[in-house]
Amino acid sequence: MMNSLCSILAYTIRRSELMSYIKAADVLPREIIDKIQHYVDGEYIYIPRKESNRKTWGENTRSKEFVLRRNEEIYKNYIEGMSARELAGVYFLSQKSVQKIIARQRWEDLSAGENKGGG
Repeated sequence: MMNSLCSILAYTIRRSELMSYIKAADVLPREIIDKIQHYVDGEYIYIPRKESNRKTWGENTRSKEFVLRRNEEIYKNYIEGMSARELAGVYFLSQKSVQKIIARQRWEDLSAGENKGGG
């Protein structure tokens, strides 16, 4: 369990290091900044990527890999006797989320068993 808490903390720190911003004055012409300020003055604004430049979720940060590993760990701990309530506390998730993860992992295990000629 301590290992998973360390993983969560390390992920959070890495994620916060990746979140940064660019000063508009460094990349935009003054007239565009003036126009934006007409709508959003002094606030943070998110500019989404162009559709052609989009990456899949977790591609830059390995978030997808982290979540898959975490979910496998949750299921393993559940199989070994931890309750969904305990797991929710350990992983900072709702009990409903843990139950969904367990159901999904159980389904994947059953599907993998059928593909190996079992079941």
